[in-house]
Order: sequence, then C-alpha cells, then structure tokens
Amino acid sequence: MSDSDPPAHEGEDRGDDGPPQRVPPRRSVLLRLDPAVHEALTRLAEDELRSVNAEVEMLIREALRKRGRLPKAARPLPRRGRPRSDGG
Repeated sequence: MSDSDPPAHEGEDRGDDGPPQRVPPRRSVLLRLDPAVHEALTRLAEDELRSVNAEVEMLIREALRKRGRLPKAARPLPRRGRPRSDGG
C-alpha cells in the first residue's frame, strides 16, 4: 500500500492484486501488572510516543523476535497517528 492509498477498513487488508481480504480481528488480553511495573511501562511508552498498549505489543514482539519465536504469519503493526505533513 502506498502513502496515497486510502487506509483499509477495520478487519480488511488491501492486497496488491485484488479486492480487500478479511483478516482476523486483533485479540484482547487482560494483563495484571505490579503498579511499579505499570508506572515504568507508562513512562517508557510516553518516552517512545506510544500508548501503553502499543508499547506492550512492541516489547512482546521484540522478545519473540529475539528468541526466534515471532511467527512469520504475524502481521505488521498498524500504522498509527497523524500522516506526515511532507507527504512521505
């Protein structure tokens, strides 16, 4: 998908050669954390300009990749935030 393409609708993936394809919805997980760990995670997310949820997913993916366990079928994280003002 190029920067000029409109974003796919939730639950759809625009393939390069055809109409949108259905993709499984993202899963929710309840996570209980020690308050001090949550505070550290919140500060880390703020430093990285991410939500706590996005930071947790980045950390999990990084740990899986480091251990050689990130599935090849894992979809890239959705791009979030405001589009770049320079058009690129």
